[in-house]
Amino acid sequence: MATIGFIGGGNMAISLIGGLISAGTSASDITVAEPDESRRQALQEQFDITTTADNKTTLSCDVIVLAVKPQLLKQVCQQLDTEQKNNCLFISIAAGIKSTDIDNWLNGGQSIVRCMPNTPALLQCGASGLFANDAVSNQQKKLAEEIMKAVGIVIWVDSEQQINAVTAVSGSGPAYFFLMMEAMQRAGEELGLTKDVAQQLVLQTALGAARMATENDVSPAELRKMVTSKGGTTEQAILSFQSADYQKIVSDALKAANDRSISLAEELGSE
Repeated sequence: MATIGFIGGGNMAISLIGGLISAGTSASDITVAEPDESRRQALQEQFDITTTADNKTTLSCDVIVLAVKPQLLKQVCQQLDTEQKNNCLFISIAAGIKSTDIDNWLNGGQSIVRCMPNTPALLQCGASGLFANDAVSNQQKKLAEEIMKAVGIVIWVDSEQQINAVTAVSGSGPAYFFLMMEAMQRAGEELGLTKDVAQQLVLQTALGAARMATENDVSPAELRKMVTSKGGTTEQAILSFQSADYQKIVSDALKAANDRSISLAEELGSE
């Protein structure tokens, strides 16, 4: 396996490191550059990996995962001396920042994969969308895929613009389901259930529905029809959703997320 450097030691880096080690990557092949001393110490104790406060240390690695917030990415990239380092692969997990801007900040000519993971990666149950710029070789694409598969499924997109849609669908998606679960639990309590009972029922129902959708060769639309008996209780609930134009609500929400991803690129990208 290639050597992998992480710049940033936050939750997503932790999930990737845990997944990689579980998948067989040696801890000795992983380096994390993180400014917070207590976080560096915690990473060392948890994974027995090399940690450093110097981002440039990662330049000796085959792959550098840029795991910092979008607002910090420009500063981090410009501080790296990459003029003589054009053979490593950079993987950015920062939302909204275009590969062309990252390449400019790294002095140009770099192999860059943009990745949009999501928080279930913490449980190695994530979904990641990937886009590679023209400098990325087939071998590097395979390497990026292997790294991200350590925490879930990987989907390649053909255009960078589609990463914004990935952000809207799966990157931000867990929060949409959490909101639905929150609303269902509250409604259950209003109908007379205790908080604990309502929560258990909602969480197990969400888990069961997700498993039915992922473990059957049946579309969500067909599954919905299968559990919606004519004249029954489920039908009444679905009709209530539809009368409120539920599908448009969801469509508008994802469009808002997509548009924000685009505006982030404009706000934080190169002038």
